[in-house]
Order: sequence, then structure tokens, then C-alpha cells
Amino acid sequence: METSMTYVDVVTIQPLIALIFGILILIMPRLLNYFIALYLIFVGVLGLWPQLG
Repeated sequence: METSMTYVDVVTIQPLIALIFGILILIMPRLLNYFIALYLIFVGVLGLWPQLG
């Protein structure tokens, strides 16, 4: 059986990433711009992935 990323997986992953980035921002606030940029790129790629394939 083939496994694929579903909407539930994305909904589960996003808060986890946000939590990790939030903790890292508290530890290293100067990296805030990089973390936000990487997060937005990641969410954008996940959102476009079905149309790219």
C-alpha cells in the first residue's frame, strides 16, 4: 500500500515546526528572519506540491 502525505499530516507537522522555531527564536533571537523565511518556504512548497506533480 502506497503512503502519501495527507492534509492531516500537514496539519500535524505545522504546529510542531512552529513550536520548535519558537523555542529556537527564544534562544537565538537574531536568527528570527531565517527561521521565518525557511518556515514560509516549507509551507509554500507543501501547499504547491500537489500541483507540481
